[in-house]
Amino acid sequence: MATLYRKYRPQNFKEVVGQNHIKVTLQNEVQTGKIAQAYIFCGPRAVGKTTLARVLAKTVNCEARKAGDYEPCNKCSICEEITSGRSLDIIEIDAASHTGVDNVRENIITSARVAPSRNKYKVFIIDEVHMLSISAFNALLKIIEEPPEFVIFILCTTEIHKVPTTIISRCERFDFKRISVSDSVAKLKYIASQENIKIDKEILESIARHSEGYQRDAEGILGQIVAIGGKIITQADADLVIPRSDLAEILNLIDLLNKKDSAKAVGLINHLVDEGVDLKKFATDLIEVLRKIMLSKISPVLAENLGLAAGEAFELKINEISKSMDLVNSINYIEKFIEVKNSLKNQFIIQLPFELAITRICLALDVKTKPSSVAEASNITALTQEKKSENQEPVISSSGNSDINIKEVSSRWSEVLARVKKHNHSLSFILRVCRPREIDGNKLCLAFKYKFHKDRISDLSIKAIVEKVINEVFGRAMTIEPIIDESLEIDSKELVDNSAPIQTPEKVKKDQVKTAGNMMDNLLETFKGKVVK
Repeated sequence: MATLYRKYRPQNFKEVVGQNHIKVTLQNEVQTGKIAQAYIFCGPRAVGKTTLARVLAKTVNCEARKAGDYEPCNKCSICEEITSGRSLDIIEIDAASHTGVDNVRENIITSARVAPSRNKYKVFIIDEVHMLSISAFNALLKIIEEPPEFVIFILCTTEIHKVPTTIISRCERFDFKRISVSDSVAKLKYIASQENIKIDKEILESIARHSEGYQRDAEGILGQIVAIGGKIITQADADLVIPRSDLAEILNLIDLLNKKDSAKAVGLINHLVDEGVDLKKFATDLIEVLRKIMLSKISPVLAENLGLAAGEAFELKINEISKSMDLVNSINYIEKFIEVKNSLKNQFIIQLPFELAITRICLALDVKTKPSSVAEASNITALTQEKKSENQEPVISSSGNSDINIKEVSSRWSEVLARVKKHNHSLSFILRVCRPREIDGNKLCLAFKYKFHKDRISDLSIKAIVEKVINEVFGRAMTIEPIIDESLEIDSKELVDNSAPIQTPEKVKKDQVKTAGNMMDNLLETFKGKVVK
């Protein structure tokens, strides 16, 4: 029994999935009779390059095609020969196994000089053409440059950068793209209906997403699932073949963040860890979804063209969740979880970066409860979850709730520097050359002139120190948000560490003499020597 992707391989332009930008051009060329003599199809694997080459070869040779039509009839003897692979005038060559110049001379150049036996055109389809040797390309160049009128070359490659520009310049180039989720689902749905298979659309969307735009892979996965489940496919059958999709959990997490429910959000992350989910992959997918939401807030067209293709069912859920968010929220979430993704590698508690980010996001949104630090916030969540009875009160921070303004923060910034210095000496230097810019709720914006200072402060462990000290100084829990302001003016005196001893010219000279003397003593001791006049 033929596999699904071979059984349902497109036999005309209409059946080719996606690639409309290429199909329209080729159809117009066929209709007008302005066929090029050399084409190069480039792009990812499994997106229809060789299939479209065969369709074009069949179309230009179809006996029953009328003038002005562009589809092959698939019924005449020539169409049937090409479909079954029996046509002597359609020559397919795998360049990966025929790389040498001798193969090019024997299989292409010599054959191209002979007129087609039955067809109007003799068509050479050279797959993986980038695998040819330099000498083989040079031999091929002459025949492509001046081919007989009855010859058409179609070169296919997944690595266009390896094809010499002299070859590319003599071909019509078409760049293939990966197949969208919606187009892939439509083809899978058609196959399922033809095979009388009952399968939910959500499963087809999962197959399409997992295949990542490679249609042959998608049809191969469907074939595996059918082999397991038969004519009625359940989610359990699909789960045996397709790795678990966490897109639903991602949407649940975003929804919990919007509702400021840190307890359930932290619980969800820990549940994923218990289930063996790869948190780094989860973070990547989470950022992709958040990026789509951000793009939709900027422009729906951007989200459609550049955003993650999640399938119709999940698109509706994403749109619903995004209604509770604004552009600022989405940007804040993305920044937080990029930090999480970058810090997952070296964590001894793998879920800790997620827990910290969730807590920070929820605290930033909820200004009624103001814990003194991120650590205390984590304790709040943990203790709340461990309540033994309904009468037990949740633990809250004892931090003050008095409002402060940016002027007060600036006036007491030297106090912050002094306290930070006890924790990290170099950190106080970085904070000395920043400027408290504004306070938004419980978020303090700090402006830096240089990116490396901003990146240093953005480190999760460094941020925790600064936020802890700010809470101690002002009696209020605040998160910091570093930004870059290249126009920031920094006094040269601030670039000097005042705690370092003063270096006078006399002291410098004295230290140099002392250093030289020490070096001489060490040399004498090492080589058992002495000073002689």
